[in-house]
Amino acid sequence: MFRQLTPYMRKYWWAMVIAPATIIIEVLVEIRIPILMAGIVDQGIPGKDIGYVMKTGAVMVLMALLSLVLGTVSSRFASIAGMGFGSEIRRGLFNKVQEYSFSNIDKFGTASLVTRLTTDVSNVQMAFMMVVRMIVRAPVMLVSATVMAYYINSSLVTVFLAAIPFLAVMLAIIAVTAFPRFQAMLKKYDVMNGSVQENLISIRVVKAFVRSGYEKEKFKNANDRLMKASVRAEKILQFNMPIMQLTMYACIVAIMWYGGGMIMAGSMKTGELISFISYVTQILMQLMMLSMIFVSVVMSRASAGRIAEVLSEKPDIADSGSGKDPAVKDGSVRFEDVSFRYQQSSEDNILSHINLEIHSGETIGIIGSTGSAKSTLVQLIPRLYDVTGGRVLVSGKDVRDYRIHDLRDAVSMVLQKNVLFSGTIRDNLKWGSEDASDEEVEQACRAAQAHDFVMSFPDGYDTYLGQGGVNVSGGQKQRLCIARALLKKPKILILDDSTSAVDTATEAKIREALRLNHRDITTIIIAQRITSVCDADRIIVMNEGEINAVGTHEELMQSNEIYREVYDSQQKGVAD
Repeated sequence: MFRQLTPYMRKYWWAMVIAPATIIIEVLVEIRIPILMAGIVDQGIPGKDIGYVMKTGAVMVLMALLSLVLGTVSSRFASIAGMGFGSEIRRGLFNKVQEYSFSNIDKFGTASLVTRLTTDVSNVQMAFMMVVRMIVRAPVMLVSATVMAYYINSSLVTVFLAAIPFLAVMLAIIAVTAFPRFQAMLKKYDVMNGSVQENLISIRVVKAFVRSGYEKEKFKNANDRLMKASVRAEKILQFNMPIMQLTMYACIVAIMWYGGGMIMAGSMKTGELISFISYVTQILMQLMMLSMIFVSVVMSRASAGRIAEVLSEKPDIADSGSGKDPAVKDGSVRFEDVSFRYQQSSEDNILSHINLEIHSGETIGIIGSTGSAKSTLVQLIPRLYDVTGGRVLVSGKDVRDYRIHDLRDAVSMVLQKNVLFSGTIRDNLKWGSEDASDEEVEQACRAAQAHDFVMSFPDGYDTYLGQGGVNVSGGQKQRLCIARALLKKPKILILDDSTSAVDTATEAKIREALRLNHRDITTIIIAQRITSVCDADRIIVMNEGEINAVGTHEELMQSNEIYREVYDSQQKGVAD
């Protein structure tokens, strides 16, 4: 799993080289200080050689300052490498998610993807930063200090060398036990983030139904479960530091015991014992640092696995076109024996044996009961989903043979759930065409009957919209989304119940503007109201995932019972 993340280190390879290089120099400087201190204790002080003490002391101070500078430089470049690595992973994850189909996103869930882009990346980033700083320092210091300690007294070295196998076994036990617990903890993060996300998106509904108490309790439960999972995972890791400290202090006591006996026997000097203890302390501290790296890697391993899952996921819908294929020529659409289901394992189709031909420039209405798969049908045209049987052709070519960009660039969809983004009205409209002139923006808004209400705002097209367009009404939001779709100048325009919040008079004006000014666009209108589709060239009646009938308003009134019942019920509602 870590191997999948290595490509994201390449951009900051220079920082990854500078940080360890300065650390090596720092260690080589620092390792000389205890030997110099031993010389002061064993030679300078007993011989009352003030000059030697001052000279050696000055060298020690300079070495300490140089070590400080080198340590600061290494920390800076390790931070650059770590933060850059995290930034590249986040960019890679976000770009990967942009390639996902709807089914890929549904597989992970929005909350889980947010956790992986934030918490999991932070865990891996912190572990990487620690590794860059310590993975070189600890081994170099271990080897250097061991060599110096062996040079001072070879017999005492066996005391702390005996502790290393014990530490290795304990760390292995901690790692094996802690890893699954951290995996469980991160899943609890997903649940908590999902609760927060759902609450913030639906805050108006929560307040309207006075359900804040329920939401608080739901968040409390998710938060408590996360806390318990975190404590359960940390319970294992908390043994790491006590074990290391116990081992370190036991080694120091043993060395002082045997070293003191050697001093009494005259086979070792006081300064040598002091410097030996300094080296042993450095060795044990580096072992402690290695254990901390080990713990950090164990914690980040679960996060790295979750990140790798996102990066290795293959999008269900991928480009099939070569890039040299011609773009969509016209707005003709043909469904040939099309069947579809969301899950391959599902036994029942959502759509079954759809055969339909739509001519370029034609206006098609689609009507049917809730759950009749009207929206699913049109989502197959721009390949938001792929058919499970048959094929969909646009401009005489299978949609799977187009580059996704070329296909979707020729299709504009105004979905049931209208989405606007933070920014000005002009910025939102130019999602349809970044290079659109002010005149083109205004023309699209006039066709969508949005120009008048936009100009009623003090800032006009520069009016700032909050997240999701919260400061405009539902009908205004729908009209802005229609204008954005028109600005794209598509070959095919799909309006999926996109005038449900617009009054019938305004809706009629929108249809008239489309009929007069956009005759070359194939327009597909999904609606609940028959008045929205009655003047279409043809109307499709959907029922339980199948096409029940196709015809004009007059033909269907004469021949189709479902259509006639819907019409009569709506007319009765108007009369009442």
